[in-house]
Amino acid sequence: MNEIKVELENCYGINKLSYTFDFRDRKIYSIYAPNGVMKTSFAKTFKDLSQNKDSLDLMFPDKTTIRNIKDELGTDILPDNIFVIESYKEQFSDGKISTLLVNEELKTRYDEIHSVIDEAKKLLFVELKILSGLTKTSDNIQKEIINSFDSDFFETLEELEETILAGEAEYSTIKYNEIFNSKVLTFLKTTGVSDIIVEYIERYNELLSDSPYFQSTFNLSHVTKVQKQLEQNHFFTAGHSVNMFDGENTTTIPNTAELEELIRVEKVAIFSDARLQTIYNKIDTKIKNKELEQFRDYLLTNREILTELVDIDSFSKKLWISYFITNAALYTALLAKYRIGKEEIAEIVQSAKEQETTWENVIKIFNERFSVAFSLKINNQDDVILKDTTPSLDFIFKDLLTGETVEKTRSELFEVLSLGERRAFYLLNIIFEVEVRKQNQQETLFIVDDIADSFDYKNKYAIIEYLKDISKFDFFSQIILTHNFDFYRTISSRLLISGNKKLNVLKTNQKIDLLREKYQNNPFLHWKDNLEKNDIMLIASIPFIRNLSEYCTGTNSNEYNKLTSLLHVKEDTKNLNITDLGVIYKNILIDKSTLVLNNGNIKVIDLIYSLSDEIVIDTSEIMELEIKIVLAIAIRLKTEDFMILSISDDTFMTEVYSSGKAQFYPIFTEYQRKFSTEKNSIKLIEQVNLMTPENIHLNAFMYEPILDMSNHHLKKLYTDISDLSN
Repeated sequence: MNEIKVELENCYGINKLSYTFDFRDRKIYSIYAPNGVMKTSFAKTFKDLSQNKDSLDLMFPDKTTIRNIKDELGTDILPDNIFVIESYKEQFSDGKISTLLVNEELKTRYDEIHSVIDEAKKLLFVELKILSGLTKTSDNIQKEIINSFDSDFFETLEELEETILAGEAEYSTIKYNEIFNSKVLTFLKTTGVSDIIVEYIERYNELLSDSPYFQSTFNLSHVTKVQKQLEQNHFFTAGHSVNMFDGENTTTIPNTAELEELIRVEKVAIFSDARLQTIYNKIDTKIKNKELEQFRDYLLTNREILTELVDIDSFSKKLWISYFITNAALYTALLAKYRIGKEEIAEIVQSAKEQETTWENVIKIFNERFSVAFSLKINNQDDVILKDTTPSLDFIFKDLLTGETVEKTRSELFEVLSLGERRAFYLLNIIFEVEVRKQNQQETLFIVDDIADSFDYKNKYAIIEYLKDISKFDFFSQIILTHNFDFYRTISSRLLISGNKKLNVLKTNQKIDLLREKYQNNPFLHWKDNLEKNDIMLIASIPFIRNLSEYCTGTNSNEYNKLTSLLHVKEDTKNLNITDLGVIYKNILIDKSTLVLNNGNIKVIDLIYSLSDEIVIDTSEIMELEIKIVLAIAIRLKTEDFMILSISDDTFMTEVYSSGKAQFYPIFTEYQRKFSTEKNSIKLIEQVNLMTPENIHLNAFMYEPILDMSNHHLKKLYTDISDLSN
């Protein structure tokens, strides 16, 4: 991706944006975007693309949305080539995390082995699903088997091998789901039901003992099973017969029909017994819930299973064993494939444990770079590597005084962490994603949305250093957006972003423009070099040079007091001219000792007001930092001048000036006392107090507020104050 051509319309509040990001010479951009301008909307639009979702205007969804994001060849950027790093997302997970944890060759072989095993398991489960009546997924069948035998699935298969290969499918016709569901199991645990079942079993065994052909050790289900096996093996069609001995005489059974009839007659004789029927009716009368009627009907046609219901856990095992016996060939095939792969899987797991993995590197990056109250380690690495299990992290806290350590869960961790530390933990997941893409050399455009919010300085710089690391890879490109001007300046400096790669946002009602930042470095140096040429920069430098005077000569110096008189209305404010200002600048700025300013007799306050009047009538959209500062100074001076003239009390003002304290608030308090009914004026002055104080006490580390302030608001405030003064 040498270029990213972005054409957006009606995307989450972005009316229109058109820009081409050129990554040929440098694969990183920084964009300063005050809150509410475009930053989150821009990131969300790219997030939609990464998730293959449409974008829209949430406030006006009927508007036609255009989202064209293409490379230099006019080809659409693919979702997999975009990754948006959001400012903070408490829950973040990505399916690619487990791929970090193992050599790809081992992972591929492991998956191949399991693919063979899973295919054999799938064939068996198709038949188990039919026999059991379980209609849900294969996972549900496996879960039921594990619960029945209270053991691992494949361990159960191995333990049952002898039983299955030598056994008989006693209950293969019984549906597991007819018995083992919540309604039936709850019923069987009802008080008195088990006692009735025991009574039924005792009478049933008595009747079997009286039968000429059957006993408790060879009952109706046994003979039915024998009958089916004889039929399946064509016993009678081969001319064989069965002899049934009743204790005195032998009856020869020559075919299936006669054997079925004998079984039917014996069933009728047993189940029509009056005592047995009475006991059965006791059970039937307890089935009052309509939801159990299906179970009653099933029981009616399968009464022989009543003898098993007294030990329901044992019965569940018998059912699954019967199903396995019925599908012995599929069972044997699955077990054989499992055993072939089992030994190699163990070797792969051991190799995986011994590797120095990317996961471990990511944990190391996090522990070394970020300053938080805990360190991390992974405790199920081989499961994550080979079974796509969610990574389980241990959070280890260390008492700095005693050296004692304690491990906590993620939920416990989040109860005690600060927002900044939770954000640091979120970054751990981001690092995983980046490392996966790095490992795969996947061409990626990262959209970084205010990632440094709420971090302390140490962790903020850790983020910057990690972004710097990302920038070293040719297959990675970055667009870093922030509303924090300090962070914007820092990343631009640390990541060597300059020129057309360092952008500011200009928003109008019609569109959003991305413009090359005018200053690139420190604006004050630019102003200082243009004091003689540019009156706006001359005036905008007053707050900064006043701060230098405060640091160098103290608040009692002549220079400091005169500069203060140009930011607040003092007794000498209206007398100071450009020549006076030039003398002050030369005294403070040692490299400007030869400074010569034109129009030396013009009063500084008059220049401030005339410049502001010109600014207000200028219709151009761009208002640079120095222009906003001049307006802010003019607004404050006009406001104080208006209040002082309105109060008209020289004694009061002499006390204010002589106090040596900040004067705006006491003057405003007195104005409110005298003119309490002037609600509109008071409200306007309150706006001035809110919008301008930081701007006229400017220093190199804090001029973000005025940058964020809209052009329209400042111009309107100046106009309103001017109207108030006239």
